[in-house]
Amino acid sequence: MQIIKKRALQLIIVLFFLSLLTFVLMKLAPGDPVLLMLEADTFAVTQEDEDALRKELGFDKPVIVQYGMWLLQLLKFDLGYSYLKGKPVLEEIMYRLPATLQLTAGGLFVMVLIAVPLGTLSARYRGKLPDHFSRIFALTGASVPLFWMGLLLIYLFAYKLQWLPMMGKGTITQMILPSLTLGLGMAAEYSRLLRAGLLESLSEQYIRAARARGIAEWRVLSLHAMRAALLPVITVCGMSIGSLLAGSVVTETLFSWPGLGTMAVSAIFERDYPIIQGFVLLTGLLVVGVNLLVDLSYGLLDPRIRKPKGELS
Repeated sequence: MQIIKKRALQLIIVLFFLSLLTFVLMKLAPGDPVLLMLEADTFAVTQEDEDALRKELGFDKPVIVQYGMWLLQLLKFDLGYSYLKGKPVLEEIMYRLPATLQLTAGGLFVMVLIAVPLGTLSARYRGKLPDHFSRIFALTGASVPLFWMGLLLIYLFAYKLQWLPMMGKGTITQMILPSLTLGLGMAAEYSRLLRAGLLESLSEQYIRAARARGIAEWRVLSLHAMRAALLPVITVCGMSIGSLLAGSVVTETLFSWPGLGTMAVSAIFERDYPIIQGFVLLTGLLVVGVNLLVDLSYGLLDPRIRKPKGELS
């Protein structure tokens, strides 16, 4: 309960500073959204039209007043309206969010499918062929940029072999390439983290005691050592949720995936500031929320964490 209260306070502080930062950056960004909105119309624009729209949006008021009005809207869970589409920002985000969550889940699935067995085999056969292969994979995966990984996968599987579709969303096969793009880069990092955690766990006294009792090696590795080894992996996973969302932006743009990433990129080019602000605030909310889940998961993986001080001897 104390962790939840602490994270709730942290969430409020983070969202406040994010709202302030995004509002200031949007004001400093080049381009006038009023002119962009008027240019999107086909009829001739007069100065009266420009002044009327500026007054309607509240741009004729001082900046601090504009921020205060926008902050009051946020407290009512109102992110405003898109300048160009005229739709509520929250509605647009909720429409795009499932596609991004689907792609993120696909990337995490690929990561777990590769990183867990690779990291486990690397720790189990330290200094042998599986360990050398794991190191080469980790080095290669960490060295290749995300967009370049996506382009290589498109060239090989979509253009050369023509096994998979190149872009779009709608079928399972269209999800494979973007999921691989996200998952391969993460798998390279997390396989090394899991290997390091397992090697540390396997050197602990309770592992030696379990082996002395005749417990099978696979049970020692999967049930005893794995739980402790997952703690640093989960910690880094929670901390890297922002990087995962940033990777989703690149991947969605590359594969024309209709998620939050393509929405944010389009909003940046179109100077649709409410959409950008909503995306940044959502990112901050997800980062703090995932870190809360990470803190709560520690007690499930390590019973010592959830016991009060003084209970352990």
